Amino acid sequence: MSIQRHDAGPRMSKAVVHNDTVYLAGLTADKAKGKSVTEQTKEILSLIDGYLATCGTDKSKLLRANIWITDMKTFGEMNAVWDAWVSPGNTPARATVEAKLAAPEYNVEIMVVAAK
Repeated sequence: MSIQRHDAGPRMSKAVVHNDTVYLAGLTADKAKGKSVTEQTKEILSLIDGYLATCGTDKSKLLRANIWITDMKTFGEMNAVWDAWVSPGNTPARATVEAKLAAPEYNVEIMVVAAK
């Protein structure tokens, strides 16, 4: 059984690869912290692209996505960025819920699972 951990810390790893599946932690936008949902979503999706590439895969192989937003009124704003980014014909199973996040400056958190 092969397990690879990327950006592993004492609490969590940002990415874990087990066999042919890549699991990303919930990612937030540190550079766009406190900025709009659009800016935060763009940064997070860029981070996802980077971690998936590091793990040997890409967004066309997404299996599942969980998205947390702090206000459902921004659902359309987040979706506009998501829809422009997601691989056409390869959309994952997805859930989006409204939730409080770890810090009030975060408006979006996204977690994905992908095949290799």
